[in-house]
Amino acid sequence: MGNWVINNGLSSFILVVWMAINIFLFVWFYLFYDLGDQFFYTRHLLGSALAWARAPAAVLNFNCLLILLPVCRNLLSLIRGSLMCCGRTMRKQLDKNLSFHKLVAYTIALMTAVHVIAHLLNVEWYNNSRQGVYDELSTALSNLEDTETTTYLNPIRITDIIPSYLVFTTIAGLTGVIITLALILIITSSMEVIRRSYFEVFWYTHHLFIVFFAGLVFHGAGRIVRSQQTTDPPHNYTFCKDRIEDWGRIPECPVPQFAGGFPQTWMWVIGPMVLYLCERLLRFIRYMQRVTYRKIVMRPSKVLELQLVKSGFKMEVGQYVFLNCPAISQLEWHPFTMTSAPEEDFFSVHIRSAGDWTEKLINIVQQMGVDGPFGTASEDVFAYEVSMLVGAGIGVTPFASILKSIWYKFKDSNPKLRTRKADHVKVRFDEDTDAVTGLKQKTNYGRPIWDKEFEEVRKENPTSVVGTFLCGPLALAKVLEKKCAKYSDVDPRRTKFYFNKENF
Repeated sequence: MGNWVINNGLSSFILVVWMAINIFLFVWFYLFYDLGDQFFYTRHLLGSALAWARAPAAVLNFNCLLILLPVCRNLLSLIRGSLMCCGRTMRKQLDKNLSFHKLVAYTIALMTAVHVIAHLLNVEWYNNSRQGVYDELSTALSNLEDTETTTYLNPIRITDIIPSYLVFTTIAGLTGVIITLALILIITSSMEVIRRSYFEVFWYTHHLFIVFFAGLVFHGAGRIVRSQQTTDPPHNYTFCKDRIEDWGRIPECPVPQFAGGFPQTWMWVIGPMVLYLCERLLRFIRYMQRVTYRKIVMRPSKVLELQLVKSGFKMEVGQYVFLNCPAISQLEWHPFTMTSAPEEDFFSVHIRSAGDWTEKLINIVQQMGVDGPFGTASEDVFAYEVSMLVGAGIGVTPFASILKSIWYKFKDSNPKLRTRKADHVKVRFDEDTDAVTGLKQKTNYGRPIWDKEFEEVRKENPTSVVGTFLCGPLALAKVLEKKCAKYSDVDPRRTKFYFNKENF
């Protein structure tokens, strides 16, 4: 348990806080609409579906506030830099941005489903009340009109219509349909099988978030859900609900007045929308800056090495950039880890042929845009005395950058170099350099025996904090995270393994 807390304690605490806020918002607004006196007459028409529609809406507002923040990569890089003085555990949370983005998205999908189902029931009950299907009070409330002395409660103003009329002729209904359709397309196209096999489908449909947020801002403007207003003299529903014929005739029972609530969703999302707009503006400015080629090398196994130069470009080890080739697609951007060191006067990436886009790029290296660099977990590699670097396949690329930077720092006696040792396993001794990275430090091709590797590192470093860095698949990440917990000693004076994973 102690080892688990070391590697996952803060992440779990953040998730618990996030879940607690969601639960609090749901319960608070459910009770507000289910027990509030101002909604007594509204509840009489709609029943518990009123609270079941409004409580998820509050949770949606909170999560729509959060959904854009994890993909503001420049903001995350800025925060990572400002947290360099803080503990590595705090900085590690930024590496889980996409996992949190997905979790928030699933919550939005779930709450949207509940919200939509509840409102479909509300439309049906509004319509039935307007048709006089229910009791005398429901009919009287539905017959209230907008005049100088009265206001309506039931948004269905015509008796001879079908319920879908309200859905497609009101601001709330029309924007609700648009929002829901956009969300369905975004969620379904984000499935891993589609994202990996048809990345273009994922990329383009994900930009429906613009439609989603535009609809979200205007969704509440319809003010469909209405509440009783304070009048002088006041309308006491406990006394007047059974005296419909006396409404407006006796002082104790003036005709009840109703009004829709002020739209609030835009106040939740306007801040993140402005931040994301600034993010995209910064990316566009950087995209417009000229990128020149320093060197183009075709490595074995169809791996393309690009050495690029861009004015004012600064990087740290392990960072990644997004590349765009307009000759292939004006809108597609793909992430690649940089393999150069910060000390070099260029930045480089290694690109393996793994799909249509990379295939075309290898054939067309005529023009390219670059967005980045963005921070990753590997930036913290020099915060550890001992680092354990694990790269799977083309995932060796961030560690090429790290090894080069270690060499430069050692050569220049850089005081920032705290690292005493970096474990790699050497193979192919008959070759002078590694086949992929071109470095003299060889890469281990094959699957290591992890228990043996961790035991050896722990034995060689009995009192050290070991940073374990992975650039590779999720399945391997789960294995290494468990090994870090298993081989970390509860005694704070003994070996500790901290797991860090690259995320794009």
